[in-house]
Amino acid sequence: MPARIVLQQADITRALTRISHEILESNRGPDNLVILGIPTRGVVLADRIGGLLREISGTLVPVGALDVTLYRDDLGRNPTRAPSPTQVPPGGIDGKTVVLVDDVLYSGRTIRAALDALGSIGRPSIVRLATLIDRGHRELPIRPDFVGKNLPSSQSERINVHLQEIDGDEYVSIEESGS
Repeated sequence: MPARIVLQQADITRALTRISHEILESNRGPDNLVILGIPTRGVVLADRIGGLLREISGTLVPVGALDVTLYRDDLGRNPTRAPSPTQVPPGGIDGKTVVLVDDVLYSGRTIRAALDALGSIGRPSIVRLATLIDRGHRELPIRPDFVGKNLPSSQSERINVHLQEIDGDEYVSIEESGS
């Protein structure tokens, strides 16, 4: 079965704009917010959300990156990519509201690793989760606070997120894993 496109570029932009408004509403403004993207595509999405937050609120919200590679519980089973640098914005995360950003939420294991990684760099007052796609199939009790699209899928399907900055095109598709 060929890949089926479920979000186009305009849909992704709309979802990120809505997520940005929801973050500001939930936090009652931009004060004490820090946005941290999880590599690879979560960093791009975090940068975009940071730009949208600035457009909406008129305030620069710090954006950084949080590499979780060495905190994963599946390093022995799955080949992994090389670690990316963690980039904590000036001012750190202590006492701040940190919004973790990732592209697809699936089992919850990446977010569990992100929580461990976060604890090694500081102590935020609140941690929230924003994800472009929530596909279900959680193995851990983790739930996103801000979701672009809930996309129920079978475990035999794969969700592909393409972003202009990395892939040269922009869409989200779903396909059978063997495709």
